[in-house]
Amino acid sequence: MITDLPGTTTKDISKQLVRLRNETGAVALGRVMTLIIVVDEADADAAVESAIQASRQHPSRIIALVSGAARGASRLDAQVRVGNSAGGSEIVVLRMYGELTKHGASVVTPLLAADTPIVAWWPGAAQDVASSPIGQLAGRRITDASLAKDPRKALQRRRAEYADGDTDMAWARATRWRGLLATALDLPPFEPVTSVTVTGASDSASTDLLAGWLAARLKCPVRRAKSAPGTGLVHVRMERRSGPIELDRPDRRTGTLTQPGQPERRLDLTRPGTAESLAEELSRLGADEVYREALVKGLPKVTNARGR
Repeated sequence: MITDLPGTTTKDISKQLVRLRNETGAVALGRVMTLIIVVDEADADAAVESAIQASRQHPSRIIALVSGAARGASRLDAQVRVGNSAGGSEIVVLRMYGELTKHGASVVTPLLAADTPIVAWWPGAAQDVASSPIGQLAGRRITDASLAKDPRKALQRRRAEYADGDTDMAWARATRWRGLLATALDLPPFEPVTSVTVTGASDSASTDLLAGWLAARLKCPVRRAKSAPGTGLVHVRMERRSGPIELDRPDRRTGTLTQPGQPERRLDLTRPGTAESLAEELSRLGADEVYREALVKGLPKVTNARGR
């Protein structure tokens, strides 16, 4: 069920949530978190749809804070969804106008579900998230450096501003690569890696984070090479005495893993969508120490190289 509440207040929104739950039989006890989406009007519908899909794995109260025109009178329009229209969640879309656009944290606070963790997600470009009013409410903050004009500079800012609970969608998109490379190293011959080259597009934040993870974990020289813009994460080569381990994905879909003494493996390495990446990030509600290690400790050790 979907109800529109133009020119409303948070008190009226709370009453409407209770009424709709009673009418539809929706139960709020299964929620595991509150997800706050900080988004502009252009990206709002896509972000809410991705959150609905992710909530089928992680039932939540989803609150989308949508910033409208900052000029003019302050006004709050809301849409409330429960039941089949909300996936595994209950959804409140708040559209703020005028002076109210500067006070999103005050608007959202009365609607936070009691005794549940708070996660904040910025689907677009974002800065200073941990120190922002919404960021201070949340125990986990999800950004996406890939959407910045310069993803590599965005990661440098994330590193400088890092606080426990921060994470990035570019990290989730590299999960499959990390798992395959870790598994390959667990197979014989058991030899140390002497150097690594990670190749990906100049605008691929996932490539940078994967390189940082390898530098932190393997404690050997790691070079970051560039492929054409838009190609994403393309190739990893880990040198060992008996021969290299290579994971190659030339077409953004199918990968090939090769290493001495093991049969060649062809694998699905299709780039995960927004909903899939968001669901993965929502599976962890505390600090992600592996991400912190890759971003803060590993990334500064990565050197640049020419494309392979």
